[in-house]
Amino acid sequence: MPTQTTRSPATTSPVAAQAVAPQRLRNFIAGEPVDGVRGFDKTNPVDGSLLAVVHEAGAEQVDRAVAAARAALEGPWGRMSVADRARLLRRVADVIDRRAEELIAAEVGDTGKPETLARDLDVARASANFRAAADTVSAAGLDSYLTEMPDGRRALNYAVRKPLGVVAVIVPWNLPLLLLTWKLAPALAAGNAVVVKPSEETPSSATLLAEILVEAGVPAGVVNVVHGFGADSAGELLTSHPGIDGVTFTGESSTGSAIMRAVAPRVRPVSFELGGKNAAVVFADADLDAAVAGLARSSYLNTGQVCLCTERIYVERAIFDDVAAGLAEQARRLRLGRPEDPATTTGPLISQAHRDKVLAHLALAQEEGATVLAGGGIPALGGELDAGSWIEPTLWTGLENSHRTMREEIFGPVTSLVPFDTEEEAIALANDTEYGLAAVTWTSDLARGHRVAQRMRVGMSWVNTWYLRDLRSPFGGVGLSGVGREGGRHSLDFYTEPTNVCVQL
Repeated sequence: MPTQTTRSPATTSPVAAQAVAPQRLRNFIAGEPVDGVRGFDKTNPVDGSLLAVVHEAGAEQVDRAVAAARAALEGPWGRMSVADRARLLRRVADVIDRRAEELIAAEVGDTGKPETLARDLDVARASANFRAAADTVSAAGLDSYLTEMPDGRRALNYAVRKPLGVVAVIVPWNLPLLLLTWKLAPALAAGNAVVVKPSEETPSSATLLAEILVEAGVPAGVVNVVHGFGADSAGELLTSHPGIDGVTFTGESSTGSAIMRAVAPRVRPVSFELGGKNAAVVFADADLDAAVAGLARSSYLNTGQVCLCTERIYVERAIFDDVAAGLAEQARRLRLGRPEDPATTTGPLISQAHRDKVLAHLALAQEEGATVLAGGGIPALGGELDAGSWIEPTLWTGLENSHRTMREEIFGPVTSLVPFDTEEEAIALANDTEYGLAAVTWTSDLARGHRVAQRMRVGMSWVNTWYLRDLRSPFGGVGLSGVGREGGRHSLDFYTEPTNVCVQL
């Protein structure tokens, strides 16, 4: 059945209140807005309307941004104490909370996601990321050793952390503010200066956050923002720049490979959280209602545009039909509509181009023999919404791991059901992928839960839940899903260079 939408009621939401006229989004360098070499349009994925004209940075702007960051490192910022940096990060979090409505409007305008999701997830996590980084750096320490040599000499060895330097921070469009602050907060906590390149699809919140940082007291040049694209634009100019000391990136695996090639001649460190083809395993002893509800969330949250979303679901054969029926019903219940409507659960995809990519996978799946249980097409929402990038939440079955659509990341509200008979088979199926980001195990057998979760070849393995995060825990993947870990002290390990000091006693 067609997915339903509701008309927006009268509201004072930040989305409804924002100006109709397109914004002008400029680069932000050394504390000031800076024009680019040309402008490009950013459209609203809800209805295709023009949202902003964005200034694309060229070589001159990228050079200025890197130079401003280097100058900030050599100025008072480079001499600021850990305690003072931590206090500053907490002020940033306070200003984010105070200007939350503006940030919600920026996120929703760029992505089309429901306002409730932007408020409860994206903006809430933005301030939490800064507070968590302040707590982490305040408590961080390194090893020290009292050394006694065979010849009788004694020494004290201890390590100190130094900032990595000027860091390129490149973030994707799916959770733009959340992922920007996830990287930016620990980078600043460690004393680095940064140049941010947001996705061309989501330039608004990064631009606004740069203003917020100045308001909170972050010195000019510590955080700079350059807008543009990847190849032959700001992204490539930034990652290949000789003044960059490291790159942290979240996005597609192929882009990660290109960045590794760009930094290889200068042997710069990288931290990558890349793609995923994440699996869930559902055993017959699982709480069926909880599993189905959890699978719906892990498959369709943010229109499936989360790196941790589930695209492969392996279900023990005895309950396969029940899970299929329950999850199909959950998919059909999702409400597509305007982001300011509180009844809306699901927004559009980020762009028409991305929708074309997802639709191509849907067509391929059916060519490969998939049976569609829910969704599978473009919804008819009516009026101006039909110009948006909408797609139905989709569930199919009938495919095997050998099919392309079971191996390639789709990054949309699409998931596939496959039956299994034994625990060993389920683990083998889940691990049969070049990716290795996240997995979920649903079972009421606690011993099995621990056993299976630990055998998943992933960076994050949940049991009877999904996307439940402690910001101190390691976040990242293996294989095509990334290099390195973020979160708590794991982030500090990337954003700092430890120096050992040896003092003979």
